[in-house]
Amino acid sequence: MENQRIIQVEDKVPFNLLVPLSIQHMFAMFGASILVPFIFGINPAVVLFMNGVGTLLFIGVTKGKAPAYLGSSFAFLAPAGVVISNFGYEYALGGFVAVGFCGCILAFIVYKFGTEWIEVVLPPAAMGPVVALIGLELSGSAASNAGLLDEVLDPRKTIVFVLTLGTAVFGSILFRKFFSVIPILIAVIVGYVSALACGIVDFAEVAAAPVFALPNFSTPKFNLEAIMTILPVLLVITSEHIGHQVVTSKIVGRDLLKDPGLHRSLFGDNFSTMISGLIGSVPTTTYGENIGVMAITRVYSVRVIAGAAVLSIVCSFIGKFSTLISTIPGPVIGGISFLLYGMIGTSGLRILVDSRVDYGNSRNLALTSVIFVTGLSGIAVKFGNVQLTGMVLACVTGMILSLVFYVLDYFKLTNDQ
Repeated sequence: MENQRIIQVEDKVPFNLLVPLSIQHMFAMFGASILVPFIFGINPAVVLFMNGVGTLLFIGVTKGKAPAYLGSSFAFLAPAGVVISNFGYEYALGGFVAVGFCGCILAFIVYKFGTEWIEVVLPPAAMGPVVALIGLELSGSAASNAGLLDEVLDPRKTIVFVLTLGTAVFGSILFRKFFSVIPILIAVIVGYVSALACGIVDFAEVAAAPVFALPNFSTPKFNLEAIMTILPVLLVITSEHIGHQVVTSKIVGRDLLKDPGLHRSLFGDNFSTMISGLIGSVPTTTYGENIGVMAITRVYSVRVIAGAAVLSIVCSFIGKFSTLISTIPGPVIGGISFLLYGMIGTSGLRILVDSRVDYGNSRNLALTSVIFVTGLSGIAVKFGNVQLTGMVLACVTGMILSLVFYVLDYFKLTNDQ
């Protein structure tokens, strides 16, 4: 580590390094990953369990050649929130299963036909604002969790919110070495301690919880309207997955899109999401936080990531641990959400920057403009019992516009080619 020696994907790691490096990977995903079950209102134990199992499945499917940790996906928050409020969490699980199943089919299509068609359906000028809307659409939820939308502000909640957000923001630019990897986790700890000091945490549930307990598994229910509300997220997570594989390829110095192949990594990612829905967990995705850990440490060994996955599974069976996590108060979650939701929005803008989208081009300007307004306007479109709104409607709108532009190009009717 001190001489910056690279530990490659297939390399073994000495046990005295394997344990701390594995813990670091688990910590890196921890803060963001457990936020998703909080927002959905479920116990995080089953999510910790599936994050570990999903990561091990991914490593197996990719033959141990693609180092990646699978954590909770934020892309599903907005559409799943709509389904949960209208039908219940079990119907959101059905949507997760459907997305994962369709993603597995998509992996087979990629195996047969490649990936060029994805940019036709959602080019960067459309994908950027769609990803940005995932975060922007949830900004009200962050303020609500923080208690900032209450008719009468509670000064205790405000103090906890400010301390949590401040630690996350300034920690991300001031922390160094190991601490620079886990500013979100540190912010959660600071927020939790401040909530204890302000007297807004109740330890009664933790005291009553058993030391060891099975994760709270549950089964999905299926409804066409719920599935159609969540299904368009598939294109968003596919684009996100491809981006992560490209970045990881640059870090490890190998083309992971060719070996083990995008079809394998895509299948592993979506198969994990499908299993998650079947047992009551949230969708999983390759995590940028853990990609960052690899870039900083120059340790790419899948054995380290597998070790982190095993630790996550073990923690899911410790009842007091998962119950303690579930007592984290709203202002702490709100403080973290303020930064993370904004970062999701910013990652959408980053797609536009990295792809060098030219807004002197009329089609790009039209695509981005229409998608943003569609997603933020609050309008809804119904097809029978299926209602599309927010990011989902914006994604569908962007796909339709992109396909229309493609057809117009084919017939040489556009003025910008």
